[in-house]
Amino acid sequence: MDRIIIVGSGGHAAELRDYINHNNNARPADRIEVIGYIDDDKSTYEHYGFSEPYLGGIKDHKVLEDAKYLMGIANLEYRKKIIETLVSEGARFRGLIHPTAIISPSCVIHHTTVISHNASVGAKVEIGAYNMLNSRCTIGHDTKMGDYNFISPQVAISGNTSIGNGNLIGTNACTIPGIKIGNNNKVAA
Repeated sequence: MDRIIIVGSGGHAAELRDYINHNNNARPADRIEVIGYIDDDKSTYEHYGFSEPYLGGIKDHKVLEDAKYLMGIANLEYRKKIIETLVSEGARFRGLIHPTAIISPSCVIHHTTVISHNASVGAKVEIGAYNMLNSRCTIGHDTKMGDYNFISPQVAISGNTSIGNGNLIGTNACTIPGIKIGNNNKVAA
């Protein structure tokens, strides 16, 4: 069983907490224990009423060697900086694949990527580190995705698409096969 700390306590963290509940019900042998939340804004923690404790701010957090971390902040402006800082202090991050996601056995997904409910990842897809694939998105065959991307709900990435690093793909956006998206782009909903 992994013991994890969720980084952030806002809406994205609340969704991740729900995914963990689904995971624990569907995969009892792979249970995840949330030991708490770190966030510089305690009011978001209070808003969601999590049952696990608030462990303090991110800036003041002392990394726990016996825990793993799950990124629960969606804002791309902060995600990468926070992850890099915590990793430099010894944090080990993990991802999560929702039990309802359909994942091709031929794809390669970095262990820090989160894949939400009812998402689909096709044949020979390669997905890098610290990506978020949100609910009901589809990643078509032979797509290659870099690191730190946020793929919003119901996005449809066609086959043979190349996506760089640090991109936000907005809700319901789609690509045509073979397109290349570079780095640090925002594709509108």
